[in-house]
Formats: sequence, structure tokens, C-alpha cells
Amino acid sequence: MNTLFTRLSLALLAIVVITGGALFVMNQFSTRTYHEEITQRLNESIAMYITGQSQLIENGEVNRAALADVAMQAMVINPTVEIYLLDARGHILGHGEPDNLVTDSVDLGPVRQLLDGRARLPLRGTDPRSDRAKIFSAWPVLQEDGLQGYVYAVLGGQKYDALVNSVRGSYVEQLSLGVLLAILATAFGVGLLVFNLLTRRLVNLTRQVRQFTECGFAPPLATSLRTEPRGKPVTGDSCSTNDTLMETLTSESAGYAGAANDYNRLPEENPGDGDEITQLRTAFSHMADKILQQFEELKETDRLRRELISNVSHDLRTPLSSMHGYVETLLIKNDQLSAEERRHYLEITRKHSLRLEKLINDLFELSKLEAAAIKPQLEYFSLAELLHDVTQEFLLEAGRKQIDLRIDGDPENSVVHADIGLVQRVLENLLRNAIRHTPQGGTVTVKIEPRPNSVGISVADTGCGIAEEDLDRVFDRFYRSEQNNRSSDDDSIGLGLAIVQKILDLHGSRITVSSKLHAGTTFAFDLPGARCLTKKQGRLLRDCPYFIPVFESLRT
Repeated sequence: MNTLFTRLSLALLAIVVITGGALFVMNQFSTRTYHEEITQRLNESIAMYITGQSQLIENGEVNRAALADVAMQAMVINPTVEIYLLDARGHILGHGEPDNLVTDSVDLGPVRQLLDGRARLPLRGTDPRSDRAKIFSAWPVLQEDGLQGYVYAVLGGQKYDALVNSVRGSYVEQLSLGVLLAILATAFGVGLLVFNLLTRRLVNLTRQVRQFTECGFAPPLATSLRTEPRGKPVTGDSCSTNDTLMETLTSESAGYAGAANDYNRLPEENPGDGDEITQLRTAFSHMADKILQQFEELKETDRLRRELISNVSHDLRTPLSSMHGYVETLLIKNDQLSAEERRHYLEITRKHSLRLEKLINDLFELSKLEAAAIKPQLEYFSLAELLHDVTQEFLLEAGRKQIDLRIDGDPENSVVHADIGLVQRVLENLLRNAIRHTPQGGTVTVKIEPRPNSVGISVADTGCGIAEEDLDRVFDRFYRSEQNNRSSDDDSIGLGLAIVQKILDLHGSRITVSSKLHAGTTFAFDLPGARCLTKKQGRLLRDCPYFIPVFESLRT
């Protein structure tokens, strides 16, 4: 199986086998070295004692009888010891039994190191009866005329080798090997368990991601990516497990929001929190959120596109059809129409062309706002003065409907930091909308409310109001109330409030609406205020360069 757990298991097995072999070899080597060091330290003076027992060299000749006697005594005491008599150059002058030498000389280098007392034990020298170096004991044979040779004792001769070979595979050695294998097997089993625990989360995450992609980026599966698996892990590689997972995630509620609430969510984590698997899960969770968000945006964009095409075609068709009809009438009955009728038809045609022009301009402006192609040119200005100028434009229209247009609030503290042109468009659209929906004899009130860090503006009317179920749709493009749809003289195309919302979004502001049927509607929003503070006192100064006096007439 080409899985991460299998690869880790094989790698662990190889490591255990190699480590076990290395430990076995090292144990054998260290045990042998330890034994040789102890043996050499215990028998280091054996050659000295042998030298003091007999005169092994007399008048330059080897006393073979004495050599055989001391060799026999030494072997009786320690059967593994083999005694040799060397001359000053290392040649073997005599030795004890047996008589099967493979070399007739001994390297004196290790001998001199041992006699100097600076050698690090165990120190191995030549074994005349084998090709292997072995530990030894040595002592010089001195007479009046100087160095005559050396007594050289091999500590672990042929009998020792035979004894070692005979006990190889004994109970103790088998027990040691069995204990080592048991330890390695236990380590391998524990390693497999640890790897299984570590990779289980990764395997579960992989399955969830695979299901997330294979099942059409389902929101419940995206929700599961935010959670560590609890209890029985998710199994299966196809969308067949999607229903089971959705039942688990949506026990009492349905949909993405319900799944997110019912399932145990992980808290928002920083990129560096947790281990690598947790970080990977968090990254996948963010990726899933982003994908779902983009999908929703694409769906919403597609819906708006279809709605836009439908609404635009309808709103374009109506004035174009009317213009086409009146133009045909003028062409066909031009000689039969009076000057007054001809002018009437032309005025109607002009009205529809202006409505068509306004629709195109509003669509163009809204598209630029949605595409963030318009950048606010922020400056400080008096909102009260701007409101005074805007209301002057609507006095005539309000007067025709006998609507009382009022401005309330504190105009002296109304300096804001915004784009004056865009804010003017907001006020115009809100006032036009309020006057359009206010019946004859009604009231439209614009109120300025200075706040600590902003200036609040509200536009209230006493019109027909908006149904509660329609409040969430008033800022949608081409939205018009049922009353407007039934009205034949309403020239609204339903883009004004959408433009207002987009402009305020550019300023970081949020517009709210409250309404009651047959009582009126109020739109309210805030704009950033301008404050001039002294460094020491921190108070608003009336000589602030941004302070603009407002005409008292605005209060009435």
C-alpha cells in the first residue's frame, strides 16, 4: 500500500533492524573488550611472578626445564595462559605446550608500551599460535650484563578459544539475544502505535478534503474541515458518505449555518498555533471558506447579471416603446396634428428620453461603484452648508406637493471628512426618494446629529412606508415597492438607494432603514467628523481651520 503509514512503518522496521544489529554487534564488542580489560588488569603481573620464580636464562642459554616447569604451574593455575620466553629482539627462545606455533617472533612494540605503564588497556599483542592479537602480560629478564629477553604470557590462548566456542549459543547468550529481540519488537510496536495516532488525523483530513472536492464543495464538509475528528473517523472515499456526515453535522438544523453551530467548531487559530497537522487543517479550513465564499459570490453575481439583464431590458423597453410610438405618430399624422398636439407628443418623447438617459447614467455610476473604479476624494466641509444647497434644489418640487421640507439639528458642529460630490449624490437620492413617497401635505425632515467622532444624518418622511418583509430588499438594484409598481406616473428605476449604499460603503459607513406602513420611513447614516484638538487641553476649538459657520436660516 502506497500510504504514508505504510512508508513510515517500513522505515521504522528498517531503522529497528539496523539499530538492533548495531546494538548486538556493539554489545558483543563491548562485552569482549570489558572482559579483556578486566582479565589483563588482574593478570598484568603474572609474567613478573614467573620471572622471579626461576633462572630461565643461564650463561646465555635457555633453562628449558625451568621454563617447562613454570609454564606448567601457570597453566595449572590458569589454563588459558600460554608462556613464552623471548630474546631481546622478540624471537621465541622457548615456550610451553603445545608446540604448534604459526610464528617464531613477537612484536615488541606492544610489549614496550605495557612495560612503560602508559598503555591504555586492553592492549593486544602477537599470539604465536594464531593470527589474532590477544591480551598479554610481559616482564623483562635482566641479569648483570643487561637485558637478556622477556617473559611473554598470552592471556587467552587456544584453550580459551575452545572454551569460548563451546559456550557459544548457551542459555545466557540466547537469553540476551531474546531480550534484545523483545525490546526491539516492543519498540517497533510502540512506534507503529504512535505513527497510527499521528497519521490518523492526517488520513481523516485527507478523506474530508477528497470528499469536499468530489461532492461539489458541500458546505457541511467544509464545516468538518474546521474540526478535529472526534470518535469514529470519517471513512469512505466517495460522496456516499456525504449523507452520513451531513446527518452528524446537522442533527437538529439544516444547511451550512446549522451544521456550523451543531458540530464542534475549532476556535479561530493563528497560522502558527498547534502542530503541523493542526496548521494544515486550519489552512484547509480557510481555503474551504474562501472557495465557498467565491462560489456564493459567483452565484450572486450570476443572479444579479440575469436580474440586471431582465430589469434593464424591461426599463429600456418601456421608454423606447413609448418614444417609438410617439415618433411614428408624428411621422404618420404630422399633417393632421395641431401645433399643440405635436408639442405634447414631443414633450412626452423628451420625458422618456430623459428617463432613459437617467437609467443609463445611474447604471454606469452603479457599475463604477461596484467595480471600485471611483475613489473618494476626501476633504473637510460643512455638511449643513451642503444640505442647505441640496434642499434648495428640491424646494420647488416639494412646494408643488405642499410638502414641508425641514432641517433640524446642530449645524455648527457638522464638519465632516468625506467626498463632497458623492455625499451630495447621497443626499439628493434620499431627498428625491422621500419626496416621491410622501403624499401631498406631508413632511420630510433632515436631521443633523453631531457625535463624538462622527456626524449623524437622517432623512425621515411621512409617506406610505415599507412593509417589514421588504426592508432587506430596499437597497437591491431595481427594487420598487408594490405601490410604485402600480403607479403609472412614477419614473423611479430603483437604482437610487443602491447607489447610496455603495457610496456610503466607500466611506466606511453603513446606512440603516426603519419604516412603518402608512406612517413613514427613516434612512440614517454617519460620516466621519472633523475634530481639532489642542495638544495640552484636548478641546474642540472654534477657531479650528475646519470650522465653518453655518447660516442660522438653516434651522428653520
